[in-house]
Amino acid sequence: MRETVFKKIDELYEEMVEIRRYLHQHPEPSFQEEKTAQFIVDKYEQWGIPYQKNIGGFGVVATLKGGKPGKTVALRADFDALPIQDEKEVPYKSKVPGVMHACGHDGHTATLLCLAKVLLENQSDLEGTVVFLHQPAEEYAPGGAKPMINDGALNGVDAVFGTHLWVTAPVGILQTTKGPFMAGADRFEITIKGKGGHGAIPHETKDAIVIASQLVTQLQQIVSRRIDPLKTAVVSVGTFNAGQAFNIIADKATLTGTVRMFDPTIQETIINEIEKIVKSVCIPYDADYDLNYLKGYPPVINHKEEAEIILDGCRNVPGIEGTEEIKPVMPGEDFAYYLLEKPGAFYFTGAHKEGHDYPHHHPKFDFDERAMPLGAKTLFQAYQLYQEKNK
Repeated sequence: MRETVFKKIDELYEEMVEIRRYLHQHPEPSFQEEKTAQFIVDKYEQWGIPYQKNIGGFGVVATLKGGKPGKTVALRADFDALPIQDEKEVPYKSKVPGVMHACGHDGHTATLLCLAKVLLENQSDLEGTVVFLHQPAEEYAPGGAKPMINDGALNGVDAVFGTHLWVTAPVGILQTTKGPFMAGADRFEITIKGKGGHGAIPHETKDAIVIASQLVTQLQQIVSRRIDPLKTAVVSVGTFNAGQAFNIIADKATLTGTVRMFDPTIQETIINEIEKIVKSVCIPYDADYDLNYLKGYPPVINHKEEAEIILDGCRNVPGIEGTEEIKPVMPGEDFAYYLLEKPGAFYFTGAHKEGHDYPHHHPKFDFDERAMPLGAKTLFQAYQLYQEKNK
């Protein structure tokens, strides 16, 4: 059966590309993916695969029960886009101003849809049940995974696997790790409330820009001077907004940033340190502040046995040239929520496009579409090996 499925996946490559490119031209941002969800539903309607829609928002859960007894394995693909203008010149360039698939979620969706179509043709030979999780809103916390879980998407599921097309890895390479794989991802917003005035009379003001500038510098000392050097953490300020004119001292300044970590105790230390630093910087200037700290996705922590299925069991998949156990990476992923509920693993499928060295979330982002059938094959391999190991 395995060889039959692999062969059929390869035969569906053109359809996979067609689906991906259609979605790439018609992206929808997080929490607004109504038409994308309907596109997915229409495919399952066409193929006659049972599904549920509007799970945790625009989520779609399709189910394929095999002809043989076995476990229930969920496979996940996200389908939201980003608020970024597509700047690459390709026939499938986004047709929606200011929105594009800059992270590969269009490819994830095409991969999982075509895998579902292939497995339908082999339903009688399948063991157990395959659950296809089509998830909205991965890009922005609180994300789409947790609402789908709350709506019962994992009910009856024994294990869950997911992959991300990864443009920093070559096509044919899989990357993951046993244990912590991707960081927890929080964000914060700090608003300094000073007193504005004329730029020529600074002594009568409370300069919000000066105060906020000191904050930017001191926040960088949290990791270097408050966190154990053997621990991993990131505190980065991403935006600094203040001022209206060259000769006016600003009365307000707003900073936003992100925090990344793997250890919950490190997270609490950072939260406390941010609060202390903001307070201590504002007091000498008699300035007020608002601090809004949003705990985002927890770390993606793979389960050992399921990660070994990817690292060891997927080496023999046609087209896979190797698997790599890599160090944890700092981007976040709400796949973490699935792994808090069920055994499973998340992994990267190499998708680097030769001569196109733009990272994820870049306006010219693109990936090598030959990675999609490899993603489908390895997801199937993970499902099948899990069945074999848990009979």
